[in-house]
Amino acid sequence: MICGKGHLGAGGTPGEDPKVFGFDVRIGGRFAGGLASYWGTKKFGAKFQPDGPFRAWDLDQYFGQDIHLTEALTLEAKREIRSAVEAKQPFFCYFAHYAPHTPIEPDERFAPKYRAAGLDKIESAYASLLEGMDKSVGDLLALLDELGIADNTLVVFTSDNGGVSHEYRSMAPPHTHNTPLSSGKGSHHEGGIRVPLLVRWPGITKAATVNETPVVIYDWFPTFLKASNGQLPANLIDGSDVTPLLRGKKDASFDRPLVWHFPNFWGPLKRDGACEGPGLGPSSTIRHGDWKLIFYHIDQRFELFNLAKDLSETTDLSSKEPKRVRELAAELSAILRRNQAPMPVMKVTGEQVPLPDEALKAQK
Repeated sequence: MICGKGHLGAGGTPGEDPKVFGFDVRIGGRFAGGLASYWGTKKFGAKFQPDGPFRAWDLDQYFGQDIHLTEALTLEAKREIRSAVEAKQPFFCYFAHYAPHTPIEPDERFAPKYRAAGLDKIESAYASLLEGMDKSVGDLLALLDELGIADNTLVVFTSDNGGVSHEYRSMAPPHTHNTPLSSGKGSHHEGGIRVPLLVRWPGITKAATVNETPVVIYDWFPTFLKASNGQLPANLIDGSDVTPLLRGKKDASFDRPLVWHFPNFWGPLKRDGACEGPGLGPSSTIRHGDWKLIFYHIDQRFELFNLAKDLSETTDLSSKEPKRVRELAAELSAILRRNQAPMPVMKVTGEQVPLPDEALKAQK
């Protein structure tokens, strides 16, 4: 079951409907990443554009009701989980909340107390969206207890990116809402790519433990396959089974590079076309151990950070550590070549942006 946001394929393509990826049940999402309204009184966006992308789907029974989308999705997920348990069927519930995505529209179950505490219109609404999501998670965990399946259910809470931290927000300087992390959604600084990860797996993961090993979101596919006794297709999927880490073990295989490659524009733009904000803009990034290198496509500059000593990325060490820059640039370039990663073309010159190691050679 997929419940909530889809956003797995563009409109007009087969991937616009999440069910094409194997989900038996779809509730709420198709191809858009956001919606026009969180409220049933506004038909979760369908009031403004009935067949447009920015609406929630499969929830017509709530149209006209004074109900928030977060609550409606939670009720539907609970219904489907109950049905699976009653049928004695194992289930996989992928619940992708729209909250707290834009529009930053208040969840009035919780917003009044934040307004009373002095938060402005935007930040009180944002806080209310977060609390609504928090309540949803609590309701689902309580349902697992009620149905007697909590001890036999793997629960993972994570996110696809960090919190938004630029023109949509207020009450703080831009790009500081994820402090102590720098920047936010769309950025290759830690505020954009370091996300929460909480796991509850009774009998496997000991409560209140912490593992500092970096993992990446596509590690969960092989992990879920392993947990459900599925077959891991050799050489066909990215990621690694993180079960050894969840058991509290050390695993040398996780001493590996993690790469982010985004050859596109995202976020606020300056007049010259450059992205405005730390870590924003078309770029390629590698993290290996404590070290992280960012290569910006527009001007072919580099940033180097030691995350163990400088999690907030305040000090660029690229000029002080040229050897490390070369080593990480070579490793990043090899991975990009191996995966035939596309590089953008500069509109002014018509030339393709070089790979990081090529850019370094050209700068000598």
